Amino acid sequence: MGEDWARPVVHWEIEAVDAERQRAFYSSLFNWDIGDGPIMNVAPGVGGPEPGPAGHLRASGTPRVTLYIQVRDLRESLDKAVALGGAVVIDRLDVPNGPTLAAITDPEGNPVTLVQQ
Repeated sequence: MGEDWARPVVHWEIEAVDAERQRAFYSSLFNWDIGDGPIMNVAPGVGGPEPGPAGHLRASGTPRVTLYIQVRDLRESLDKAVALGGAVVIDRLDVPNGPTLAAITDPEGNPVTLVQQ
C-alpha cells in the first residue's frame, strides 16, 4: 500500500422542508440545472477553482455547513436572493488579500456565502 491521501469533498446536499421552493430559489439565483424527483440532482458547474472545491474548518458558536458559491455580480446576486425569499446577513466583506464575500440565507434559513468572481 502506498501513502494515504486527503479525501476531497466530492458531493454536497441541501435538505429542505419545502424542496420545490428551495429548488426555485437555487435554480433562479445560481442558474443551476436541478432535476426532478425525490432526489433532485444538481449538475456540476464550470469555471470554478481548479483542481476542485476546497474548504476550511473553524470554531463557531453554531455548528453548520455553509456553501460558498461564486457569482459574477455580488450586488445583483444579493438583490436577487432577497427577491427570491432569501435574506442578506452580511452585505459585503472585503477579505484582506483575499476575495470579496457576502452572506445570505436561503428561504429556509440555510447559510450561503457568495464569492465575487
